[in-house]
Amino acid sequence: MMAFDMTVRGAPQSYVFRPGCWEELGPRLAELGIGRALVVHGGDSWRAAAPRFPEAGRAEFRFERYGGECTSEERDRLARIAFEERSEAIIGVGGGKLSDLAKAVAGRLKLPVVLLPTLAATCSAWTPLSIMYDRNGAMVAYEIHPRANALVLLDPLVLLNSPPELLAAGIGDTLAKWYEADVILSRIPNPSVELTVASFAARTCRDNLLRDGEAALAALAAGEFDDAFARVVETVVLAAGMVGGFGDRYARTAGAHSVHDGLTILPEAHAVRHGSKVAYGILVQLALEERWAEIDSLLPFYGRVGLPASLREMGLGSVSDERLRAVADRTVEGDASIHLLPGDITAERVLDAMRRLEAVTSFEAEPTRASTFRPSESQTAASEKKPARITGEGDFRGDFI
Repeated sequence: MMAFDMTVRGAPQSYVFRPGCWEELGPRLAELGIGRALVVHGGDSWRAAAPRFPEAGRAEFRFERYGGECTSEERDRLARIAFEERSEAIIGVGGGKLSDLAKAVAGRLKLPVVLLPTLAATCSAWTPLSIMYDRNGAMVAYEIHPRANALVLLDPLVLLNSPPELLAAGIGDTLAKWYEADVILSRIPNPSVELTVASFAARTCRDNLLRDGEAALAALAAGEFDDAFARVVETVVLAAGMVGGFGDRYARTAGAHSVHDGLTILPEAHAVRHGSKVAYGILVQLALEERWAEIDSLLPFYGRVGLPASLREMGLGSVSDERLRAVADRTVEGDASIHLLPGDITAERVLDAMRRLEAVTSFEAEPTRASTFRPSESQTAASEKKPARITGEGDFRGDFI
């Protein structure tokens, strides 16, 4: 077996997934010997989550709202506050960008990070890395942190209050795990055990989402915590995180995320969710691979769960050819992960794939296609939330330590 140049960062130190697990924060902090912490939170997500945020117990909290982007400037601002407060940990309460920021702050200060997700839109809560952006919202770097996340408390009852389009975006981001990992791993003739685990996790992502994704969105709309919702949430957070965690650079990203990165240079793309841009990137990657039959098989699923299959559906249909060329240039810039695809991937090929995809999807006359910005009827119903209910056969008391 050949030796692989990789480091496994497989999981947080402790992970809990069950209804009401946020209430365990105080005792868990005591177990970790944490007495003071900076709690970083957002705006809208915090208003929804604050009623469920637990008492500090014996710990002392300083609460600070973040500025909306995971930038080096915001990281340094919060790090100064944490240092001045003599914080012993950073607690992040929010979505993916906020989790990335909390990890970046903790990494800068060499402190443990505790994450309480309010969304299931990315695997950020699982992974010890941060995607950094500039002040204009363009992606600029990945930061990989030397420590695993100390504690993740994933409370499904909190997630049932999240907007459906964010879960749909999480489905898109996680579906990419299979397509980006498989295009690399399938070309390795004798993979290591770690890479075999990564491949299994990636396939699990695909299978669970294609089977349960639509049902999970329906459960979210109804305010029901059932088997499908539980599987999709843990697929987005746990299984997705394991792909890169065990596969490292052989399974983390390829074409889809590079397309996302390219799109971030467009100011009008900043309103499009991360996972929605990645979902579009899956199709561009498949176009580059000339896998049009696979694209045809995915389009109905995209329509049912509200993922964009074209620039038009992301509100980017009027972007000029010159600016699309700039997107393609950014997509293939330097050592971008799109170069892990077979063949010579150039900006011209990316631009051609985007144009061909646009032409193909323009002939998709599916009246049931649900745009990311025009939710389907079942998704719109989520805005009138019913009280959360627990259904299904499982007891949903997952505790991984």
